[in-house]
Amino acid sequence: MKLSDIIIREETPDDIPAITEVTIAAFKSMAISNQTENLIVNALRSSKALTLSLVAALEGGVMGHIAFSPVNISDGTKDWYGLGPVSVLPKHQRKGIGTTLIQEGLKRLQGLGGKGCCLVGHPVYYPRFGFRNIKNLQIEGVPPDMFFAISFDGSYPSGTVTFHEAFLTGIE
Repeated sequence: MKLSDIIIREETPDDIPAITEVTIAAFKSMAISNQTENLIVNALRSSKALTLSLVAALEGGVMGHIAFSPVNISDGTKDWYGLGPVSVLPKHQRKGIGTTLIQEGLKRLQGLGGKGCCLVGHPVYYPRFGFRNIKNLQIEGVPPDMFFAISFDGSYPSGTVTFHEAFLTGIE
């Protein structure tokens, strides 16, 4: 497999079962996961809150997926989005597919008028995409070094970020 053979495209209804399989497989062995990521994606989809849902496809098969959904920011800032989850089949991880999904997703999000994006993620992985810990922007219950934001115009909101209620799916 060559990275150049992978097609990044918007999901179709036919992709939904494969997206579920990819998401379950990608998070199955992650200690930090409570195995609800596939439920979150489905809840975002059924709530019509998936602003952008991209798949990485090779020869018709789905190998990866990324979701973007609107977030609320306590200062009233609009047009900011949350990234996540992002999933790649385990046998295809560490080959650049996740990187390609993130880069293409951010580009498309900006093209849709997005002002910025935030996420909860690994402190070592996301800074290479331009994500930073922003002192005046946080999410309740998340350590500051695991909450990241990237602004497309250089200005950052100030306040508390709330992800779509779908992110509470499966959490008790």
